[in-house]
Amino acid sequence: MEVQGKVKMIGETQTFGSNGFRKRELVVTTEEQYPQHILVEFVQDKTDLLNSYTVGQNVKVSINLRGRDWVNPQGETKYFNSIQGWRIEAVQDAASGGAVPPVPPADAFEPASSLNEDDHDDLPF
Repeated sequence: MEVQGKVKMIGETQTFGSNGFRKRELVVTTEEQYPQHILVEFVQDKTDLLNSYTVGQNVKVSINLRGRDWVNPQGETKYFNSIQGWRIEAVQDAASGGAVPPVPPADAFEPASSLNEDDHDDLPF
C-alpha cells in the first residue's frame, strides 16, 4: 500500500527500553478534496530513511498496516492499529515540470498535406 502527499512533520528518532528499539514518526498530508494528515511510523533501521527529506516535500510512502491486541487489567481486550513505513521516495510536482510532460502548443504541429478525400476509411466511427 502507498500514501502520497506533502510532508507536514518529521519527528526526531526516539529510542525505547534497554533493547534499543527505535521509532520515528512522519506526518503526510494527502492532496485530495478532504486532505488527511496520516501518521506513519518508521522503526529500527528504517528511521534513517527520513534523514534526506524536509517539511513541504512531496513524497510517496510504501506502508504496511499493523494490528495488535492487548488485554487490560480488567480483562477487556483492546485493539490497536498502526501504519508502518518501509520505503519513501520523492515525487515531483506536476506544476514544477515534474512527472507529467508538458503538451506542446498547437502551432508546433504541421498540418497534414497528403490527405486524399477519395481514400476510404474502414474505421467504424
